Amino acid sequence: MAKETLISPHGSKTLRPLLLVGKELADEKKRAAKMPQYKISSREVGDLIMLGIGGFTPLEGFMTYDDWKGVCVNMKTASGLFWPIPITVSVDKAFANKIKAGKEIALVNEEDGDLMATMTVTDKYSIDKDYECKEVFKTTDPEHPGVQMVMAQKEINLGGPVRVLSESAFPVEFKGLYQRPAESRAIFQERGWKTIAALQLRNPMHRSHEYLAKIAIEIVDGLYIHQLVGKLKPGDIPADVRVKCINALVDGYFVKSSVLMGGYPLDMRYAGPREALLHAVFRQNFGCTHLIVGRDHAGVGNYYGPFDAQKIFDEIPKGALKIGILPIDWTFFCYKCAGMVSMKTCPHGKEDRLFLSGTALRKGLSEGAPIPAEFSRPEVLEILRDYYAGLDKKVEIKMHQYATGEVKKPEARA
Repeated sequence: MAKETLISPHGSKTLRPLLLVGKELADEKKRAAKMPQYKISSREVGDLIMLGIGGFTPLEGFMTYDDWKGVCVNMKTASGLFWPIPITVSVDKAFANKIKAGKEIALVNEEDGDLMATMTVTDKYSIDKDYECKEVFKTTDPEHPGVQMVMAQKEINLGGPVRVLSESAFPVEFKGLYQRPAESRAIFQERGWKTIAALQLRNPMHRSHEYLAKIAIEIVDGLYIHQLVGKLKPGDIPADVRVKCINALVDGYFVKSSVLMGGYPLDMRYAGPREALLHAVFRQNFGCTHLIVGRDHAGVGNYYGPFDAQKIFDEIPKGALKIGILPIDWTFFCYKCAGMVSMKTCPHGKEDRLFLSGTALRKGLSEGAPIPAEFSRPEVLEILRDYYAGLDKKVEIKMHQYATGEVKKPEARA
């Protein structure tokens, strides 16, 4: 086997996956059946799977109080490891009161009852949720989806190492797309790539995404289109639709040997700059040397400046990350330039520019508004129009069921 020439994982010489296999997995499942069980949220399930597959190398489990506080304050765990966002699991007081230090528990997916992991509890602690939100999201606004996640946590956090037993439905539901870091690294190695740029995606690729990707391909060996297949906020386009769009774009407009597509299981936190850092951490674990960071990376609403996610990489300690970023300016279509350009390359005025964004695209499609041909490739727009037409049809059917009495209309809340 050829010697690996890829970037080393974050804070470690090797990946540290916590997912059990074979006899060890079977034995641990038997042990778990006798442990106290607690149902965990979708976000916690995603974090647990990333711990399992080595995406969160070198973490060994959920963070203790000292880890949580250090990450909130200066983005360092108690051991001094650079880490930008707390990775925690919470339980209610009644359950926490039954668990003593050193006790083992089983963690279960609240959505499908899947046994996800066992955990040795080494710490129990309550947190100031407002404080975490101010540090991580720079806001406590209850409308912020990430703030909502933190505020929905139970009263007590548990810290301690985990042994992961499941990857939930991701390997089946996203077969051929969902990847573990060891798998992406093996493909990069097989292709002879040494420099790899990751393109973070939670939206279908419009022309700006395509432009960012092609800029990166000009200067690295390969592009890793790495899309989130966990949960998003209401109104965002679901993963299966995004996958179809990206496949259509890659098939028609990219040299396939220069691109690899992958999916990862996290829920989006919408933490802007801090989440950009987390994206860099785990992309390094997946084998990438660069992360593309454009306008409003991992943002939502107007909580962050358009390029705050780039600036934060200049604010972290030198050597905190081995992965670098490709910071790219605001991109758009210019009618006078007759193509995709950026603020750095286009001398023309606003009247000649078509600014592109996933938010604007979703809004136009959901309202049935005409979408300029320059906004996205025709194959992508066709898939998206079919998706939104299906949504309209579902609404039409539901309204008919209400009108005919087939389905009782929910009562308005006081």
